[in-house]
Amino acid sequence: MEPIIHVPADAARIIDRLEQAGYEAYVVGGCVRDSVLGREPEDWDITTSASPEQVKAIFPRTIDTGIEHGTVTVMDHHVGYEVTTYRVDGEYRDGRHPSSVTFTRSLKEDLLRRDFTINAMAYNPKSGLVDLYDGMGDLARGCIRCVGVPKERFSEDALRILRALRFASQLGFSIEEETLCAMKELAPRLEAVSAERVRVELVKLLGGKCPEMMITAYEIGVTDVILQEWNAMITEVQDNPHHLYDVGRHTVKTLRALHNEPEYLAADAHERAIYDMTMLLHDSGKPLCRTIEADGFAHYRGHAIHSAEIAKKVLRRLKFDNETIALVTLLVRWHDCRFDIKKDISFDNSMRRIVSRVGRDNMRYLFPIMRADIEGQHPAYREHGLARVARMQEEYEVILREGHCVAVRDLAVTGRDLIELGYKPGPALGEALEKLLQIVLDDPAANNAETLAKQAKAWLDEA
Repeated sequence: MEPIIHVPADAARIIDRLEQAGYEAYVVGGCVRDSVLGREPEDWDITTSASPEQVKAIFPRTIDTGIEHGTVTVMDHHVGYEVTTYRVDGEYRDGRHPSSVTFTRSLKEDLLRRDFTINAMAYNPKSGLVDLYDGMGDLARGCIRCVGVPKERFSEDALRILRALRFASQLGFSIEEETLCAMKELAPRLEAVSAERVRVELVKLLGGKCPEMMITAYEIGVTDVILQEWNAMITEVQDNPHHLYDVGRHTVKTLRALHNEPEYLAADAHERAIYDMTMLLHDSGKPLCRTIEADGFAHYRGHAIHSAEIAKKVLRRLKFDNETIALVTLLVRWHDCRFDIKKDISFDNSMRRIVSRVGRDNMRYLFPIMRADIEGQHPAYREHGLARVARMQEEYEVILREGHCVAVRDLAVTGRDLIELGYKPGPALGEALEKLLQIVLDDPAANNAETLAKQAKAWLDEA
């Protein structure tokens, strides 16, 4: 049965006005796919037989967003709708963009240039669905398949290789065999794709239903080009009682577990990217620090430090913003922090110190990451590990509730106060504040101005 797609009123009005002017018009691509799947489309793109100039003549408010490729944004009630003329792409000389486009009056020719069958469907509220390449069948089968000849589609635009993996992950679909073979053959062409575009597709893949597509990416040579660090992870077998999987497959397990954490489910897209990139790279340093010790098992002492260094390098290469790089690197560095739940005497002291290092606000990211990491390890250690994290989170909440000092800015004295005691601005002043912080981390009750000023003055007199 043909689906009924509820096109937004503004988009339907644009289609209607184009038809009244004598042209064809349809919503097309991802919005049709997502509507059929019962998902909320992010955008409603429109394709039409009208030329860009004819579109501009019909609508009073337009923006030339990509007019050289036939795209005009029509503004309606302060919302923009991309309206693109039916087109046939010319030769893809750079493996990413057509060197020219030719406008056509044929919807069939326009749909033929698109990447996958599930993205090559069009819908008109009056005439219904246009599905020339069995996109509906592939949706029903849960299959990613190229429109036409796969090698041609990927030769035109190598980014489509990553898009295939991303859609498979997001939708929980498999990739059709001929399409997958073409992806493997043409994976080296990803060298021509910009880091920014790789980043976008990678983040979407990691956040999907099936992060296992990272394993497929390795198997077909994609990570040879975009993430060689992953190759080292997936070939690192963890000969250790705490683990059942190589580092790569352990990481996939942790990503799946992370996506069920309440904090992740409540996060926005940017925060989810922070979670996912942290999880992807949290053990990336293990291949660098493997040792076989007296017990005969592999150990990875200091792997979090190595992982943080790798994370910073990868994130910079993928052109993440500096704030994200700093936060992900920090979380990777401290993802494996632990204190034995039996050591009750020192536990609160230890937790204040880790909150001081990670940051009061950043700690909220760390707990779901730690729980997910445990879920990807041997089940025999799960209960103990989760109990440890729960105890840490309880102590963290006490620190928040009681307002414990965990940063220099929380001290009852300021740098100005120490200057009034006789300190000069400079390194010695900073060192004194840090030493006062260590005192307060040991004993929160010591955070009063009189006690701290007295101690700071004593250090100054001793100098």
